[in-house]
Parts: sequence; C-alpha cells; structure tokens
Amino acid sequence: MPKFVIEREMPGVGNLSQEQLHEAAQTSCGVLMNMGPQIQWVHSYVTDNKIYCVYNAPDEASVKKHAEESGFPANKISQVRAIIDPTTAEV
Repeated sequence: MPKFVIEREMPGVGNLSQEQLHEAAQTSCGVLMNMGPQIQWVHSYVTDNKIYCVYNAPDEASVKKHAEESGFPANKISQVRAIIDPTTAEV
C-alpha cells in the first residue's frame, strides 16, 4: 500500500498538552475507523508549528478525505517513493 507524508500547518501545536494531543489523536482515529481499514495512521512528528504525519493509504484522495472529515489541515501531501536509513549505505 502506498505511504504518504502529510504536512499540517498548525501554529503553536508544539505547545499543546498531552491531553490535547490525546484528544486530537482520538478524533483522527474515530474518522479512520469510519473510513475502514484501507487507510492507516502510522505515526506523527509534532514540531513547534507543524505536524508531519505518516499514513498508509490507497491514494491521495483518501488522505484528503480524512483531513476534511477530521478537521485537520493537510497543507502538503507527498507520496513516499522510497525509504532509506543507515543500512542503505551498507554493501
């Protein structure tokens, strides 16, 4: 299944409390449950003013639908073409 990175511009998001992040995660998971198993949230990175989310989804339209239904912005959606890590450098 294709993997996507979603960039969400959310000023001040890095200052949210654990409870607020918990509520946001619950909102996202609720929408995902209604959409079915074809779209999966892998994890997210919270920075000062953005969240970078990694999703497995059949297509970009599914990612956009999740963003619309959850109320979270999806300012940029990029399909992952390859994954590399330090082991990629090994011969």
